Amino acid sequence: MKVLGIESSCDETGVALYDTERGLLGHAVHTQVAMHEAYGGVVPELASRDHIRRLIPLLERVLEESRSTRGDIDAIAYTAGPGLAGALLVGASFAEALALALDVPALPVHHLEGHLLSPLLADDAPAFPFIALLVSGGHTQLMRVTRVGDYQLLGESLDDAAGEAFDKTAKLLGLGYPGGPALAKLAESGKAGRYKLPRPMLNSGDLSFSFSGLKTAVLTAARAKALTAADKADLAAEFQEAVTEVLAAKAVAACRQHRLPSLVVAGGVGANRRLRQRLDQAMAKIGGRVFYPALELCTDNGAMIAFCGAQRLLQGELPVSAAGAFVVRPRWPLDQRS
Repeated sequence: MKVLGIESSCDETGVALYDTERGLLGHAVHTQVAMHEAYGGVVPELASRDHIRRLIPLLERVLEESRSTRGDIDAIAYTAGPGLAGALLVGASFAEALALALDVPALPVHHLEGHLLSPLLADDAPAFPFIALLVSGGHTQLMRVTRVGDYQLLGESLDDAAGEAFDKTAKLLGLGYPGGPALAKLAESGKAGRYKLPRPMLNSGDLSFSFSGLKTAVLTAARAKALTAADKADLAAEFQEAVTEVLAAKAVAACRQHRLPSLVVAGGVGANRRLRQRLDQAMAKIGGRVFYPALELCTDNGAMIAFCGAQRLLQGELPVSAAGAFVVRPRWPLDQRS
């Protein structure tokens, strides 16, 4: 079964074709970073219009790469939420229209479920059950994953997610968009420890997160005096240490509590090198292991949506709405995925 995946939840347009027997046949992603950079963040209307321009060329590119035709598509999976409403509507309407034209089923997919399952695309994939750390954009969550579709929320951010904290802190330091990667790059030239930033909820005894106060602590330090380039680098390094220390500690605590040796890390922040280093070291100490998606699949992409849709279809799930009818869900908790 060949499943086409469509991703358009925010500022990346992704299209991919996944075969349940042969694996990922092809995928392509267009990022809107250059377009939004001038505004310092994602402009929803511009994002939606750009998705419209990109979907057909990306589809043709993926079909050519996989040596397939539209007639080879057996089903279409698309991101129905969470995300920007207008951006979601573009991908959903495109997917539903194409499915109607090809007379194949169209399946709405949860964006975070796609991220969560993305490490399973690797040859060396984790076995169920496992603990998952989702660090994608506005979401920081720990989940216990028993099987596809069976997710238990263990803890999440009570305010700013890790990705949001990275982006907002980068803006405070005068860095460009996207802020997270820019801050991580700056941190490489800095020295952690010179500034003393808090580790929010590190010893809270639960699996919840809170990064809003950390961002405020950076703001306070930045306002104390005019920062030199070296000051900014040291502050960025200390901020990164604080975030990654908390994420690693909570993730390992979840593995210990549930006696599971496998940790899956997914989402854009999962590409952070310092976070990966901390997690690998911490899990090794308890005899566990961390599984990551390929770096190119950490950010939003169609491959994870095609794979997620394929797994759902293999379980017998079919669209419940009439052909061509669909609903997008800009806010959609993963543990409420039905």
